[in-house]
Amino acid sequence: MIEEQVILVNEQDEPIGLMNKLEAHEKAILHRAFSVFILNKDNEIMLQQRAHHKYHSPLLWTNTCCSHQRKGETNIEAGTRRLYEEMGFKTELKELFHFIYKAPFDNGLTEHELDHVMIGYYNEEPKINDDEVESWKWMKIEDVKTDMIQHPELYTVWFKIIFDEFYHYLEDHKP
Repeated sequence: MIEEQVILVNEQDEPIGLMNKLEAHEKAILHRAFSVFILNKDNEIMLQQRAHHKYHSPLLWTNTCCSHQRKGETNIEAGTRRLYEEMGFKTELKELFHFIYKAPFDNGLTEHELDHVMIGYYNEEPKINDDEVESWKWMKIEDVKTDMIQHPELYTVWFKIIFDEFYHYLEDHKP
């Protein structure tokens, strides 16, 4: 099986090369990524719990899905593809903003990503891929904020960064 490659970028999000995903995380090299937030009609966020066998952040709660764009794929195409692969449904996505973050993990790997944040709306239950997702739940935005303060160890690093910085945007953003 060929290892997935990530798109290396500069701080202006201009592609500068490709690298195997694991190598990019070992070397902490800036690469393109995305995070999808799905909200329902009650303005709740669909959270996923990462699968127990993930090589970083297993069993932690995070946004609906996230991953890396493939060469030649737009941000929306990548988000749509991965949402279907992980959560088993498709919906229209809209890109909101992007930001850069760097977060080391206990296992020696580091996420250094230019993360494109997208939003979509869906009101049904997902059909989760057990290889990627352990569990899922709908959660009110204020409840996520409170729980993250009380139990920060239950959430992924990138989700905490996005949520802390931008939850007001998500809270105020209506379809």
